[in-house]
Amino acid sequence: MRVAKCDVCGKEEPIMYKCNYCGGTFCSEHRLPEKHGCDGLYDIPVKVKKEIKPRIRKKNIFEIYGYNNVILGIITIFFAVSIIFRQFFDFLALYPGKVFYMPWQLITSIFLHASFDHYLINAIVLFFFGTELERRIGGKEYLKVFLLSGIVGNLFYLLFSYATNSLTPAVGASGAIYGVMAALAVIAPEIKVLLFFVIPIDIRTAIILFAAYNLLMAPFSIFTGVAYVAHLGGIVFGLYYGRKLKLKKLGWRFYY
Repeated sequence: MRVAKCDVCGKEEPIMYKCNYCGGTFCSEHRLPEKHGCDGLYDIPVKVKKEIKPRIRKKNIFEIYGYNNVILGIITIFFAVSIIFRQFFDFLALYPGKVFYMPWQLITSIFLHASFDHYLINAIVLFFFGTELERRIGGKEYLKVFLLSGIVGNLFYLLFSYATNSLTPAVGASGAIYGVMAALAVIAPEIKVLLFFVIPIDIRTAIILFAAYNLLMAPFSIFTGVAYVAHLGGIVFGLYYGRKLKLKKLGWRFYY
């Protein structure tokens, strides 16, 4: 029988152990790597578990600048471009005779304005009331109020146009803005507004006065060139959605 010697102590045993790391021969006492100071042991690659870093979600443009500010930016860009390119206006304005094969006009017309004073007044009103509503209900809900109020206002205008056989195109964020104000009147009735920039009244009274005025003036839209029915549509939806949000905040279940 062949006998080998231990590389550490020189002890001879009939059964020796060969180290898989350094290749040496060792007795039972020194067979473990840490017992014979195995050099190869430290060359073994050790798998290190990678640290999983939490994924940071990138903010979109609405979250960075605010939903209302982005909307103000869009209507400003749309107004500037429509002055330079008339085709842009014709493509995006709400034409009662074209809307069935150009349905995007129900939305895009909200961001267009026919004149500078039309744009400026809407932008100022939207800046104050839109910012306040967004602060109270959050950006996503605010966007719903703005867009859906504008769309409902446009639908009201289409019904009026077909009923009166008037195919005059319509543009403007007024319906959406009235919806924003109406929703704010339901959610925060304590807010005061300056009627004609002079008379302080609560926002609920202001909405009632605005609704009454637009209702009385609606038959004269053909002569004034103002889509009063679109304003009424915005108010109706704003009141509805404002109530929905208020009941939700109170923990009530709201059915459509």
